[in-house]
Amino acid sequence: MPMSVHFVIATNLATTVSSNWFHRNVSRRRIGSSSVKCSTETTEAVRWVKLKNGNDSLEICRVLNGMWQTSGGWGKIDRNDAVEAMLRYADAGLSTFDMADIYGPSEDLYGIFVNRVRRERPPEYLEKIKGLTKWVPPPVKMTRSYVRENIEKSRKRMDVASLDMLQFHWWDYANDGYLDALKHLTDLKEEGKIMTVALTNFDTERLQKILENGIPVVSNQVQHSIVDMRPQHRMAQLCELSGVKLITYGTVMGGLLSEKFLDANLTIPFAGPRLNTPSLQKYKRMVDAWGGWNLFQGLLRTMKSIATKHGVSIPTVAVRYVLDQPGVAGSMIGVRLGLAEHIQDANAIFSLVLDDEDVNSIQEVTKKGKDLLQVIGDCGDEYRSI
Repeated sequence: MPMSVHFVIATNLATTVSSNWFHRNVSRRRIGSSSVKCSTETTEAVRWVKLKNGNDSLEICRVLNGMWQTSGGWGKIDRNDAVEAMLRYADAGLSTFDMADIYGPSEDLYGIFVNRVRRERPPEYLEKIKGLTKWVPPPVKMTRSYVRENIEKSRKRMDVASLDMLQFHWWDYANDGYLDALKHLTDLKEEGKIMTVALTNFDTERLQKILENGIPVVSNQVQHSIVDMRPQHRMAQLCELSGVKLITYGTVMGGLLSEKFLDANLTIPFAGPRLNTPSLQKYKRMVDAWGGWNLFQGLLRTMKSIATKHGVSIPTVAVRYVLDQPGVAGSMIGVRLGLAEHIQDANAIFSLVLDDEDVNSIQEVTKKGKDLLQVIGDCGDEYRSI
């Protein structure tokens, strides 16, 4: 899709949604019929959030443990060490885990972990454990049997009767088979194989189309950080109207938003921290697209000042800032299970309150960067040729 078309969509989104989808669906809700209007309720102060769509609901921790890091490239994961680490995160109240069928052994590790919980923890503890997975199929024909077969694989690997959440990804918008897949996923939800259906890396135009087709998604997982504010444009507008919530990843930019990279000079080989993981390499490209390393250093210095003021770390500030954005239900922090831990920093997010001075100082820096919506396109466009 040409960039000019994107700009037209952005300009007309609020009017289009209000006059078409919004009035058809929200108006129906007022007279008691079923619709795809969603809502979110927070409980236990700010730690938990309930994603809700009609009769579908799922309560998750607002800070999620992202398990992409189990797929290789971040260091060798030992199975026993990884499961012990998952137990430590859960014991600390960080009991929502995000994985995918393509994230190496992530689903298998969750299955081992959840069985440990069943054996070693009380039943009420198990109720707080949530496993969110993703299905990332090739854009082939989405038959009922093909969808069912793949969901069964995830259920068996995770050793659960029902997936807490299935987040669906689609590579090629020119192939509208994603609608068929989502309808079959909705059928599996009705059968009890899935508790909630959600999306990952869908753009605003396709999310609107999915909602217009009556598919009850509760959330869309997208890249979102202080540097990448694309979800706060047209996606946030649609979320406000529909109630669909955002789960964000890349929020600490693979670790770039941390003290480790403050005052780091990447131009001198071996002089500073290395960009030696897939996530660091990915988000360094985002920094380059946004404004470059020097501007990013200015952002890190500002965030360090805020972090020092509140007695927390830069990553804690980074996640809190995104959690405070409209439409955001939860944010991901990648976990290198058995290799490194950030439980204290993650739990500090819940008590951190950024004041107006903090927010303004961050925005003074970020406004100097480029708008990635114009550079890259809408949410998920970095994965597609549109």
